[in-house]
Amino acid sequence: MTSVHLASLSDRHRIEDEESDPSGGDSESDSADDAAQLGAAPRARVRDLLAATRGHRSRITTALLLAVLAAGLALVEPLLAMRAIETAGVGADITSAAVLLVAVFIAQAVVDAFSHYTLRQCGEGIVLGLRLRMVARLLRLPVRTLDRGRTGDLLSRTTADTTLLRDVIAYDIVDVLSGGVVVIGGAVMMIAIDPPLFLLVLCTVLLTGPLLLFMMSGVRRATAHAQDNLGGMSADLDRALTAIRTVRAARAEEREQERIGERAHATYRANLRVARLDSIIGPAIGFAAHGSLILVLIVGGARVAGGAISLGDLVAFLLYVTYIAAPMVGLFQVGAMLQKGVAALQRINEVTALPAEPAGAADPGPRDPVRPDAPALDLREVWFRYPDKDEDVLRGLSFSVPARGYVALVGASGAGKSTVFALIERFYAQDRGQILVNGVDGRQLSTSDCRGQIGLVEQNAPVLHGSLRDNITYAAPEADEQSVRRIVELTGLTDLVRRLPAGLDTQVGEHGVLLSGGERQRVAIARALLPDPAVLLMDEPTSQLDSVTERALTEVLQRIARHCALLVIAHRMSTVRSAHRIVVLDGGRVCASGTHEQLAVTSPLYRRLAVNQFELDVVDNSVG
Repeated sequence: MTSVHLASLSDRHRIEDEESDPSGGDSESDSADDAAQLGAAPRARVRDLLAATRGHRSRITTALLLAVLAAGLALVEPLLAMRAIETAGVGADITSAAVLLVAVFIAQAVVDAFSHYTLRQCGEGIVLGLRLRMVARLLRLPVRTLDRGRTGDLLSRTTADTTLLRDVIAYDIVDVLSGGVVVIGGAVMMIAIDPPLFLLVLCTVLLTGPLLLFMMSGVRRATAHAQDNLGGMSADLDRALTAIRTVRAARAEEREQERIGERAHATYRANLRVARLDSIIGPAIGFAAHGSLILVLIVGGARVAGGAISLGDLVAFLLYVTYIAAPMVGLFQVGAMLQKGVAALQRINEVTALPAEPAGAADPGPRDPVRPDAPALDLREVWFRYPDKDEDVLRGLSFSVPARGYVALVGASGAGKSTVFALIERFYAQDRGQILVNGVDGRQLSTSDCRGQIGLVEQNAPVLHGSLRDNITYAAPEADEQSVRRIVELTGLTDLVRRLPAGLDTQVGEHGVLLSGGERQRVAIARALLPDPAVLLMDEPTSQLDSVTERALTEVLQRIARHCALLVIAHRMSTVRSAHRIVVLDGGRVCASGTHEQLAVTSPLYRRLAVNQFELDVVDNSVG
């Protein structure tokens, strides 16, 4: 539920407490901006890929040893083939030589299969660990960080980038090592068989090597650019799908398609740059491999004819050329893949390097004792300014909510109402002043302990995918059936539960689409009340309801106020008039407080709010 809270509160901050400053830009510059918002991690290097194998190195070592053993068996095969040919050349029986050759072939295949399976197992373990670590960090990031990030890009980093990194670490790095064994061992055997032929092969490789190294330097940049654009495309698509009803109602399908299409085309162009580099690298490697083989056939045939080497030597040499060709191709291609892995690791590190939200108490000193006679919630001279703003949003704000009291918070847009909720919930920390819960300074409590005493119901009342029971028990999964039934009755959900086919176990659909607006509000209230908080915060619970549902929910609020302290951001007259006390905010301060009848007479700002935001005729009646 935390992620849902953060999203809606951040939206209200941008709408209510800040002035939006939309700016245009192309997809590529947007991708750079997205990356810059996260990118505080040091630049990743190839050797940093090894750090990601921590916890799996024993298995990777086992896989490597198996791969080396398979490579060693492969190096023996040409020698056995040469021996069989020479045995056949003198007319001797080659049965034993052939059997031994086949046995080595089979052993090499079996060992290679075990090596690949072990690598696959390691790879899946690595990507699991990375994803769990990233998910743990994402769910604990400070709200100010999430306000600047984009959900779709974060999802892309958690899925696509971790998969790419897995492939590089689990397969390509080991391919480098095992392939290196084959290449070095094959080169030694080729030198032993015929040094002139080996020099011929070496010259062919050296002709293409510098070109390949030059091409690989561009692969990393192109891959990073492609991954950034892919993350941006995911973010834009997530944005459109989350607000699909708004998109349809505004007939904005074409605009959203164009926006997402620009990201897709930017990803396409970046991937084409990678493809162009790969298209040069592949033929260059093929030229070196095939050119070496052809030259060995020509020159080697001449040397056999001249008696410098035997036919068996030439066959063994050709087999070694064939055997090292694939690892050579792999070595050069792995160079490009390593650069892709480094780019993916950089994007992952940009997330894991972000500082998590502090979990402990901001003030670790001795905790004040809980005072039964203290207000449930007490704000004392609270000052706050958003990190990227020049002006204070709250300026010495002070008010309290008594236990089992019902206080409505009203004020013009930008007065700081949503900011008050964000500070109480510890989504942000006040710059000065105190926020006390049951007489205890919130800074003396851990984040979890503080939030455990405070329930939050947002204006849009988010309902999560799952059953009705899952949603109600989300903040208290260990709650017993009796407690759940009590909350269901308190929040007026009894009739709904009876009406649903599976009762509490009925699925409510994505975002609770199978429930009405009033039902979603009550489910959100039940979810917040089940942990038995000392204070319940509600962000205009009746703003989107019809008059009948509004009256029913107002009665629910009155019942709730008899069980815990209730602080409500109010925009509707029914919510305001039913409150025991109304606190009026103006410019981050309390400018008036009292009952509706008192404020309608004594507070010009409240009367103006009543005219503009509430029901004029009710105010007129109360005043007259």
